[in-house]
Amino acid sequence: MAKRLAAADKEVLVEVVRFTQKNGLKGSDGGWKDFLSRNDKKFGDSVSDPRKRSRDVLLAFLQTFSKDFQKYFGKLVKRQKERSAVQQYMNDFPDKVSPEQKLVQLTAEHPEYRKNYCFPSYQEGWKVLRIGEVSSLVSSSAMLAIDCEMVLCDDGMEAVVRVCVVDNNLEVKLDILVNPSKAITDYRTHITGVSKKDLEGVTSSLVDVQKSLKRILSKGKILIGQSLYRDLCALKIDYSQVIDTAYIFKYANLPTTASASLNSLCKSVLGYSVREEGEPHNCLKDAEAAMNLVLAKLKHGFNDPIEVAASSVTESDALKLLAHRIPMHLPCQELCKVFSGNPSIDDKIDSRIRGEFYSTCISFNEIDEVEKAFEALDGQMTKDSGGRLQKYVLMKRDNGDVVSFYVRKMVYGCQPNQFEFPKKRPQPTEDAEPKKEQADGDQQKKKRKSKKHVN
Repeated sequence: MAKRLAAADKEVLVEVVRFTQKNGLKGSDGGWKDFLSRNDKKFGDSVSDPRKRSRDVLLAFLQTFSKDFQKYFGKLVKRQKERSAVQQYMNDFPDKVSPEQKLVQLTAEHPEYRKNYCFPSYQEGWKVLRIGEVSSLVSSSAMLAIDCEMVLCDDGMEAVVRVCVVDNNLEVKLDILVNPSKAITDYRTHITGVSKKDLEGVTSSLVDVQKSLKRILSKGKILIGQSLYRDLCALKIDYSQVIDTAYIFKYANLPTTASASLNSLCKSVLGYSVREEGEPHNCLKDAEAAMNLVLAKLKHGFNDPIEVAASSVTESDALKLLAHRIPMHLPCQELCKVFSGNPSIDDKIDSRIRGEFYSTCISFNEIDEVEKAFEALDGQMTKDSGGRLQKYVLMKRDNGDVVSFYVRKMVYGCQPNQFEFPKKRPQPTEDAEPKKEQADGDQQKKKRKSKKHVN
């Protein structure tokens, strides 16, 4: 593996160094910037872009890692070579490339692919699945679609509890409940559809699922999913023959780096919803929906940008701001002091906890209060993973500590007056003059009563 690393091209070494940066990996001289500071007397870490460094410098940094890490880096080099070989074959023999494989390539070309599909498969418990020979790979049309449901465990991590896989005929290839083998703090039944009772007596483990997937994904079958990298992370599987349904369509009303939800895509592309509002996920239906999206893409093209269906907005959501990536040690009620108006703040709940952070909602009485509070909020404007505007906020606590978190609106693309909320019926006043229609009606009632009385 060390020889493979030493023989790698500079472009490949650049990708490996970037991988160490993303995952915060450190060798004997620290991380990438630490290494530059210690070993480059002229520039230090002022030139930290790996592309602007020589091949020798890149290799020297990677060789500061342990032998185990260098073995893993060797695997990354091999994978990069496989991808390059696939691309070269597709360029040389375009008529031999299957339409399905072109969607694999389209997924890999998405601007978010490199970031989201760079898995920490060097960690314990991960499995790297091979993709097979290039010549047979690019002509392959066999596809499987997958979806997983995850619960929150007491260590702050998510764990898989159900996995469903269907083929391109929508035949079920795998539908299995999984025992996380650790304490569960939130089953998220309202989302997952899985309850504590469902997992009673379940003995299948994540390792069992990994073995099953390795078997059914043999010979380079293509794996499909909506935001598939999330499922692969939960399954601890590193696999590159993928089609991400969130990446293969162009959107007319979303930023380039944004992606639509599965439900929105199904409404726009297939003409139906996967689930109704408030209905829990159905793992099997979601896998089928992902497969149907790919089949529709293959059949109809959808090369022009599509308008994704707007998410329905409830009155309560429109009256909220979302604060997220809040440190767990910060009591949520302390957030009130950074917002104008007189908001109320939901207590943090388990389903919103992610490791060392949590999220919560700040509620207001009027929609214009939401707009004013967000505009007045002191913070740096950024974008979230969906391309929505948010603010990066620094807050100084009473004890002098400074904490940071993000805040965004729950609704975008609408002005306050576009929300027509039901208005309360005004209370009548004692001295109010009756309207003409009401007065006429009262006179008619009196006439009818008088006629009845006469008869």
